[in-house]
Amino acid sequence: QVQLVESGGGLVQPGGSLRLSCAASGFTMNDNVIGWFRQAPGKAREGVSCISLNDNTTFSRDSMKDRFYISRDQVKSTVYLQMYRLTPEDTGVYYCATSPNAPGLCRIATMIAGGMASWGKGTLVTVSS
Repeated sequence: QVQLVESGGGLVQPGGSLRLSCAASGFTMNDNVIGWFRQAPGKAREGVSCISLNDNTTFSRDSMKDRFYISRDQVKSTVYLQMYRLTPEDTGVYYCATSPNAPGLCRIATMIAGGMASWGKGTLVTVSS
């Protein structure tokens, strides 16, 4: 079955960097998209970035595209979220999720923070001094 396992979260100081990993299994990666989402304490979930694995095109929320970068390692079946210049407002649980590819899915899923078939359990990122 589809399985997504996030890792790489932790405590980081403001201004620091962190790379999250999403290890995927149970499906043919090139048939799917994988997105990153986050949920801050007391706030609604929001989409961060998404990658279409058939052609590696990406879509990121405007407010994050200059600090957060999504990429994939095809050999390791892993999608990464590299985060720079972190602020306390980036604190939250970060999830990866996947669905079979469809036209416009990455953009829609990121904007509505949903629409994905399978989700990981999340990894906690805490930005604090």
